[in-house]
Amino acid sequence: MPPLLHHAPASDGARIAWTSRGRGTPPILLTDGIGCAGYIWQRLAPDLARTRRVLHWNYRGHGRSDPPRDLTSATVGACVDDLFAVLDAAGEDQAVLAGHSMGVEIVLEAHRRAPHRVSGLVLVCGAPGRVLDTFHDSRLLGRVFPFARALFDRWPDVAATGFRAIVKSELAMEYALAFEVNRALVHRDDLQAYFDDLAQVNAPVFVRLLESAAAHDTTDHLPRVRVPTLILAGERDAFTPMRLSVAMHEAIRGSELVVLPGGTHVAPLEHPALVSEKTRAFLAEHCPVRRKPARKPARRRAKGTAAGRSRPARRTSTARARRPR
Repeated sequence: MPPLLHHAPASDGARIAWTSRGRGTPPILLTDGIGCAGYIWQRLAPDLARTRRVLHWNYRGHGRSDPPRDLTSATVGACVDDLFAVLDAAGEDQAVLAGHSMGVEIVLEAHRRAPHRVSGLVLVCGAPGRVLDTFHDSRLLGRVFPFARALFDRWPDVAATGFRAIVKSELAMEYALAFEVNRALVHRDDLQAYFDDLAQVNAPVFVRLLESAAAHDTTDHLPRVRVPTLILAGERDAFTPMRLSVAMHEAIRGSELVVLPGGTHVAPLEHPALVSEKTRAFLAEHCPVRRKPARKPARRRAKGTAAGRSRPARRTSTARARRPR
């Protein structure tokens, strides 16, 4: 069945779009990278929904969420507020938080703020913070970004029009296929969904949110992560190089690292079967589904109680890397 669309009220009254499919708790909440509205999960989400509830949401100014009423609220912190607003609207006290790209930074910050609401973490092709400092293992983008920010501030309409024209062009697609993804593994139609998402994003929101993500960092929190954690890394990821995933694996005790051979920043689309297999196995072992018991007839005056759950054992089980002792 297609996912059901809902809207969660944010603290300032904005509507945050989210979808739900499947059943079973704890659910997994999917969090995108900047500029994205679900394309990276298009293979994984329906597969996971066969056995548990799958939630997905849109950042402000992305997909079907309202733009922020004030651009100063386009920050990592505000995204975390909205993430918890979605969980509240979905009626979930806890969830496995999955993040891709900048979404890794968002879910790690959510864990720092409220670890009791996080059953587990799935960190996909991401970094704990300062994303502009590691793009293509160079600080060049970080140096250029202030000029782009000034352009959007001074001529927002012109800059936004140019931004949309570039991402909708055939040149952008060909550049991505030639230099940013594994052309032998990814389907052009899958990648087109990314450019379709990006073309609809509120451009000033994109710039302000990227600025916040570039300054924000959760690296110091990694040793305090005490929930089951799966890290998926693309071997040839240029946006968030694989070494960043290895460093997260080494810092998060008992985490599991899976390196996707030949994978880039869109590895979930390049290796959909492998990503699904590893994610389902991780969830089944560490965050098994608990279903609410059927309510007994009223005349018996008895209520079902949820089955207790013991804390899962933490251990490292990796496909390509293991934390050194």
